[in-house]
Order: sequence, then structure tokens, then C-alpha cells
Amino acid sequence: MEKKWQSLVMMVGIFMTLSGCGSLTQTSESLSKKQSDEIVIGGNWELSGPISAYGVVQDRAVKLAIEEKNQQGGVNGRQVKYISYDNKSTTEETVAGAEKLVSDGVNLIIGPSTTNNTLAEIPVTQREKIPLISATATADNITQDKSGKVLDYIFRICFKDSLQGGSLAEFANKKGYQTAAVIKDNSSDYGQNLTDQFKKYFKGQVIQEESYVSEEKDFQAILQNVKKAGAEMIFIAGYYENAGPLIKQAREMGLTVPILGPDGFGNKGIIELAGIENWDNIYYAAHFVENEHASDEVKQFVKKYKETYGNAPDMFAALAYDAAHLAMDAMKRAGSTEKDAIREALAQTKDFKGVTGTFSMDEWHNPSKTVFIQEVKGGKVVESTAIDPK
Repeated sequence: MEKKWQSLVMMVGIFMTLSGCGSLTQTSESLSKKQSDEIVIGGNWELSGPISAYGVVQDRAVKLAIEEKNQQGGVNGRQVKYISYDNKSTTEETVAGAEKLVSDGVNLIIGPSTTNNTLAEIPVTQREKIPLISATATADNITQDKSGKVLDYIFRICFKDSLQGGSLAEFANKKGYQTAAVIKDNSSDYGQNLTDQFKKYFKGQVIQEESYVSEEKDFQAILQNVKKAGAEMIFIAGYYENAGPLIKQAREMGLTVPILGPDGFGNKGIIELAGIENWDNIYYAAHFVENEHASDEVKQFVKKYKETYGNAPDMFAALAYDAAHLAMDAMKRAGSTEKDAIREALAQTKDFKGVTGTFSMDEWHNPSKTVFIQEVKGGKVVESTAIDPK
């Protein structure tokens, strides 16, 4: 009787163990299915540090785009999840953020904001074959390796430095300026690339060239040299956090000549740094224009952004918003969240209509877009001049 009882207990134990194994397997399969049903977009942004004014608005714009899409039923019937990390405006934290997003299993990454940080992230996304959309990294080499070959998984939706640098030079030529002084950010590829392109296409003479590094705040010596040179205009090739103090100190020194700048001027933080009283006789390149002639899509985006965040979006927010919608559009067209399928759909993008314009992706994974030169008078933009790509 005892042996029979022991045998029965063993049989029940074996049955329970086998049932337990089956239950665990089913749970794992359910979890795996749940994970595979998720669409995950990652963000890698400058949410703190010296250039956080760019990253914060872009992170918000991506969130807004994804919320809109989810309210409309998601992508191919699936909701989209968004995970973002703060790269603290450094290349080291950018790489760390990219690695975290890889661990999170994202299907695609948007960001960072700047060229240097994007270049730091690219080796990670290329290694993992994760599509990366840059909304605002303008350096010409972003989508190519050192040999000039296109990087399969890297795309951008903003114009390149060669286009905006050349467009600013063309604008200066149309204005009839014969001499220029150039002040460049020597600590970034952005500043150097813009300077090279401006000098290449400017038909006048660059009679003074000065440089600074991003940590500098006192530009008196540089500006004294510029003032002595007597150029008809000044081109500042750098980001808003340095351009703002440069403009302020230039105007306080009596330098009233026109100042031209790149898209790095397009953050409202520059007005606070320069002072509204000095925000005058300024021209800068822009990706996005909001005025009475704006499309219904632009007006709707501006309205929703204001309602959600309490202030109007800038061009960096607009580009990030378009990047998020392009990502989801590519996933829809691909009918898949497989990385290679998304990459192929991005490469085949044609006539995508965004708030920053309608564009197609070329063979180098760049868009062909208009550069808008914004004219600032009396503290506000009074006119926009369109410079079409050639």
C-alpha cells in the first residue's frame, strides 16, 4: 500500500511538473507576443546642458506626434510607445543613451539635435542596424561614411550645411555685400562646415575671420578685431548659446552692421541672451515658417503645440514633429516593424508632406528642401526670403 501511494505521489508530481513547464512556456510565448506587438520609437535628446533649448522642444514635438497617431488608432492598428533619454548635451551621454535604447528594443531612433552628438551615436545605430532619423543634424557627412558611401540606416529631414551655408552666401550676394567678417565656432563641425560653404559661395571678400570655442562668454577681443576690419556684414557660424552673447556684445560695442546666421539662431533662447533691444538687423536660415500664408497642417500643428505646451513651436520642434510622422509613415508603408523593412521604406520616401515642407529622400538619404532666410527687425521676424536648392 505504501509503495502504491508513493507511486501515485510521484505520478502526480511528474504531471504537475509537466503542467508547470507548459504553463511557463505559454507565459513566455505570451510575453514574447506582447513585446513583438509593441512599436517602440526612441529619442536621444539634449534635455539638459548648454544646448537643452534644442532638445527639450524636439522631445515634446515627438511626443505630440505620437500621441496624435495613437489617438487615430496607431500604426497598422498598433499603438506606438515612446522612450527618450537625456544625453546632457555631451557625446559621452549620447552614446550611453543610444546603448540604453538598444537595450530597450526600439524599432527606430530620432535625435540627437546636433551634428557632434549625432556623429557620436551613428556607430551604435549602424552596428545594431537600427534606423536613425536626424531631424536637425546639418553636417554634410551625417549620412555617409569616411569613404563617401551612404550609411544604410541613417536618414535626415533637414537641409545640409552646404545648402544653408551656400544659401546664406547667395542671400548676401543678392544684398550686394562686398565684404564680410566671419566668426565661427571652432569647437564644432557645424561651425567649420558652415564657414567653408559660406566662403565658397560668397562673391565678395571675407576680410576678417575669427573663431571661438563653445565655452567662451567674453567676445570683446574678437569683436574689436571685427570692428577694426570694417566689414559690411558679419556671418556668425555657431549655435544660439554663443551667438546670443556675441550679438549683444557687438551691438553694445557699436557694431550695427547686418548679422547673418545659420539655423542655430532659430531658438527663442537667443533673444534672451542677445536682449530684445539688440535683436535687430539680423538674418538667419530657417527650415520652417509660420505666417498668414502657412498651410492648414502648419496652423494645426502650431495650435496643438501651443495648447499642449503653452508656447509656440520653433523650427526645431517642427522638424522633430515631421521626423516622428515620417518614422510612423515608413512603418505603415512597410507593413512591418522589422528594421530592414523600415529602412527600405524610409529610403523610398517620396512626396512626404510635413509641416516643414514636402520632400522626397534622395540616394544619399537627404531631402531636397527650401531654405528660408528670416529677416529680423525691431525684435521680430518681418520677412522671409525663400532660397530654393540648386
